[in-house]
Amino acid sequence: MQLDIFEHSRDTMLRNDALQALQQRNPAAVRAAAQRLAAEYPGDRSLPDLERLADVLESALPRAFDAPAAAAQALQLLRDQIAPASQRLLGNIEGSAWLKPLWQQMARRAATLDFRTDQPDCHAASLWLLAGEPASAADAVERIASWRRIPVPLQWMCEARWQLQGLDAIWGLLAELAWLAPARFDALAQRRADPLLQRLRRQFDQCFEGNGDTSDLAWFPAWVLIEKPALAPLLGQAQPGLQNEPERGMRLLLDLLHLERLGRQRDLIEQRRRLRDLHQGLFAAYMATR
Repeated sequence: MQLDIFEHSRDTMLRNDALQALQQRNPAAVRAAAQRLAAEYPGDRSLPDLERLADVLESALPRAFDAPAAAAQALQLLRDQIAPASQRLLGNIEGSAWLKPLWQQMARRAATLDFRTDQPDCHAASLWLLAGEPASAADAVERIASWRRIPVPLQWMCEARWQLQGLDAIWGLLAELAWLAPARFDALAQRRADPLLQRLRRQFDQCFEGNGDTSDLAWFPAWVLIEKPALAPLLGQAQPGLQNEPERGMRLLLDLLHLERLGRQRDLIEQRRRLRDLHQGLFAAYMATR
């Protein structure tokens, strides 16, 4: 029994030597430890991944990408081969930490590439977010012309500023994202999993009379003003967009809240009529609280 325990622990010890060298980012030590492991346990499943990541550590310092196609190829390699190998060897948390310098390197290499709607993941802003560097991501988004009118960069900015400043700082941006691309708003809200936003989203899904699909979320900023009117100053920071119906609904509700504070009943009647004509479900939700 003691010999069996020794045999079972021997491969673990040799494997741990290789993993320690990997975490120290020492390719020579990784290869030496992997060779010792292979000599005694040639079928060990960690050997191909150790070889792959040692190659990554030994690779020459890459130059800036000269074309989006080169960035796309490197990104595919990192996502499909290198990242899974690090996760298998080191686990999710330590594997993600090991990958961070590689994502940073990718972002720096992509710094001169323009944003392209057909290859958005190759832009530096996306890569900085994957590297866990929201400030650098926000800076990269700022360099995209008209980024507030393009769904993908707007989503990146929402996420970056959310990480940097918190939810209260980005209610206006979130409203713009919901109007412009409700599906992206939905994806971001689910990924960030903020307790307040999750609670409001559940209530919205239960109460709002709409189409019953993701497109309803364009009306979420307007509906939030009914549920939490204290958010009016924050949602009011949203910049004018395409002036679609959901945006007009939120602007109408901002006006209504202001008129209620002033007690201007005649103007309230007119604005309520306009809200009713715009969206019966939103009007019903508003009147239910009055």
